[in-house]
Amino acid sequence: MKNNEIIELLKNTYPRDIRKQLVKTIQINEKSCNSVEIKEHYIMINQIMSYVLKELNWQIGTNSTSWDDSPLKIMAEVFPNIEDTKWYKEQNVMIDSSIDVVVDK
Repeated sequence: MKNNEIIELLKNTYPRDIRKQLVKTIQINEKSCNSVEIKEHYIMINQIMSYVLKELNWQIGTNSTSWDDSPLKIMAEVFPNIEDTKWYKEQNVMIDSSIDVVVDK
């Protein structure tokens, strides 16, 4: 499935108000350090992210030159302001640390 098809499917599945509310709730819970609520909402957003990864047939590249961050770009396109959450920033940290890995051949 192409990126724009995934974006449209997610937007049609989750109305804008629900997408905005999910991000807003995550932000509020991150600020208040409500670990139970954060965990519940992270599970939801991670399930959606897993779907995006599956539909893209996404796999970790073997080095930084082949790194593909389209799943995060899709999430940012579908969920307004998600890039302001700790969840999103943690995904970027994982990407940055994965890029530093060098595979010897």
